[in-house]
Amino acid sequence: MKKIQVVLVDDHTIVRNGLRSILESTDEIEVIGEAANGEEALEKIAYLKPQVMLIDISMPGMSGIELVGKVVKQSTAIRPVILSMHNDDAYILKSVEAGAYGYLLKDATRDEILAALHSVKNGEKYFNPSVAAVIVNGYLSQVQKVEKASESRKTLLSKKEKEVLKLLVEGMSSRQIADTLDLSVRTVDNHRANMMRRLQVHNAAELVKLALEEKLL
Repeated sequence: MKKIQVVLVDDHTIVRNGLRSILESTDEIEVIGEAANGEEALEKIAYLKPQVMLIDISMPGMSGIELVGKVVKQSTAIRPVILSMHNDDAYILKSVEAGAYGYLLKDATRDEILAALHSVKNGEKYFNPSVAAVIVNGYLSQVQKVEKASESRKTLLSKKEKEVLKLLVEGMSSRQIADTLDLSVRTVDNHRANMMRRLQVHNAAELVKLALEEKLL
C-alpha cells in the first residue's frame, strides 16, 4: 500500500520531532518534509507535493489558519489539517472557513491522528465529536443570525412597499406596478428607492435578489 505523504509545519523543533516519531512508527505514513513557518511551508510544498499537511496555528509571521487558506488556493490535491493546542470555538471555525480538512488537538492520540490522515487523504473531512459540535453550533448560530436579520429587515418595509416589492419580484416594470396598484410611476419609483436605501442595496436586481434569499415577502 502506498504511504500517505505528509509535511509537518510547526515552529517548535521538538514538536515536529515528536510528530515524526509518532507518524513513522507505522508503515502507512511517510513524513517527506518539515517547515518552521508558513513561508517555508509554501516553498517546500511547491516541489514536495504532499498529500496531507499537519499545521500548527500559532507560528511567527503567517498563522496556520492563513497558511491553510493559501494552501487550498494553491493546490486542490493537498489536504491541510490543523493540529493545535487551541480548543477554542473561534480558532476552530476560522480554520474550517479557511478550508482545513481537519482539526486535531495536540493531545490527540496516535490512533486519532492516523485516522484523521487516512480520512483526509481520501478527500473526507475529519473532526472529532467535540470539534464537530463546535462547527455545528457555529453553523446554527449563523443561521439564527441570518433569520433574525431577515425578520428585522421585514419590519423596515411598509405594507405598500411590500406590495411593490412583490410585483418587482414578479418581473413587472414601474409602469405595470403603477397600473396594478393604482399609483403613479413616480410613487412606485419612490417606494423602490426607499426600500433600496433601507435595505442597503444598490439597484433593483439586488433588491429582488435580497427579497428572494431572505424571504422578505
